[in-house]
Amino acid sequence: MPSSGAAQALPQLPDTADELNAVARDVGAAAADIHLGRDASETTLKRAALAQYDIIYFATHGLVAGDVKGLGEPSLALSIPDQPSELDDGLLTASEVAQLKLNADWVVLSACNTIAGDKPGVEALSGLARSFFYAGARALLVSHWAVDSEAATRLTTSTFELLKNEPKIGRAEALRRAMLAYLDDASSPRNAYPAMWGPFALIGEGEVR
Repeated sequence: MPSSGAAQALPQLPDTADELNAVARDVGAAAADIHLGRDASETTLKRAALAQYDIIYFATHGLVAGDVKGLGEPSLALSIPDQPSELDDGLLTASEVAQLKLNADWVVLSACNTIAGDKPGVEALSGLARSFFYAGARALLVSHWAVDSEAATRLTTSTFELLKNEPKIGRAEALRRAMLAYLDDASSPRNAYPAMWGPFALIGEGEVR
């Protein structure tokens, strides 16, 4: 079992609650479907009727093999339980994702480095993306490198706000417009750098179904 102590040492992502709540408002999600803090656990996820959700959204850390002691595959970091078990050790691995039953138009992985790997000899988090497709996702929003938390929040919330206002533009076009708005924002010179706005990519179905 991976070391929960190492997983607990991951830095906090304070922007993620605002991000999730903003997206939830745009898509009309019920408050009961938003799971934050300790409630954002493997147990909560695995007990949910996931097949009934069109959008499944993770705002957390993505890990590759070796990031946490004993971790042999790409994973998403969720909350660490008081008593870690095989069912819930705080890390949702690619093999566990593949066993989920999804029917989702879109799975969003608003997390650090959810598709690319930068360590020799370890599987990239693209393995995690493949597992979501295997589980039943039709499209994924992923990141190619470690993302700035504030930039990720702005880009993802803008993407969903655009879709709310113009549903027919589709996911790929909404993401493109969100990126253009971000890099054109002259409030900070950092906004123009691709490192800030460029890591996210949509794979799978990008048009309106």
